[in-house]
Amino acid sequence: MRTSSIILAAASATSVLSAPLEKRANYDPLPGGDSTILNYALALEYLERAFYGEGLKNYTEAEFCEYAGEVGEKFYKNLRIIYEDEKTHVDYIQKALGASAIAEPSFSFPVTDAESFLALASILEGVGVSAYLGAAGVIADKSYVPVAGSILTVEARHSSYIRAALGQKPFPAPFDTPLNFNQVFSLAAQFITGFAPGTPDLPFKAFPELTAGPTRNSEGAVFEGAYKAAVDAKTVPADAEVYAVFFSGLDIYYSEVVVSGEDYVVPEIPEGPKGQVYVVLSTANGKDTKVSDENTVAGVGILEID
Repeated sequence: MRTSSIILAAASATSVLSAPLEKRANYDPLPGGDSTILNYALALEYLERAFYGEGLKNYTEAEFCEYAGEVGEKFYKNLRIIYEDEKTHVDYIQKALGASAIAEPSFSFPVTDAESFLALASILEGVGVSAYLGAAGVIADKSYVPVAGSILTVEARHSSYIRAALGQKPFPAPFDTPLNFNQVFSLAAQFITGFAPGTPDLPFKAFPELTAGPTRNSEGAVFEGAYKAAVDAKTVPADAEVYAVFFSGLDIYYSEVVVSGEDYVVPEIPEGPKGQVYVVLSTANGKDTKVSDENTVAGVGILEID
């Protein structure tokens, strides 16, 4: 297992329940309808455009190729193509929205070198795939669905290409993972430092952040400070049963966590999740209750499972 030091990770298996992906309440139509969904997509494309523009400006071809593995000399050229793709996505969605398009937010990325840039690039491309996949079913005007699908497949190619360059499996699972609006917004919010004046409020919320590190035997993970943060915020009572909920492909896995000092601990990774796996802390156990935004305690974390 590899955990991300840039976007947060976790894993668990005290008691594990696997279930098919259930319909979530916040997949219902959004206030503002398709315009809101398109601005959601535009915000993500702004983020990716800014990210690649900054990285290609700050790091050289030689620095990128050092981490490109078998991809070699073509890697830098293809990164520039990915950047152009993201710019094109922005232009297309802006045109579709017209005067309703939000202005570009400001961003900050925790990147210090070409290596950390590529690690985050891999994560962001995976999140992009999950965002479009999760939103597609809510689009009311079905003429937009092929557009969203067309962007989604390109983002998936970006993801596979960068994963391969980093030595990760380019297609680790037979299904990609859909995420809902608030789950994706929680991930994107880590990089958004502000919205332009006059930007209308988007109907999304970010969950409390989740930090994680490996357990000593590296078979599980520790959600550092998550227990104290949840109790202090009165999100859950001190004796509440809390579960780590893993999203992988079309399956969801529920694993009860244990308390250790200020932390929630998940002792062992459940069997099943592969590739870029998303996790939240929730009071849902998967049997009596299903995970939802309303019972999410913190998230969203990301981990890489081989």
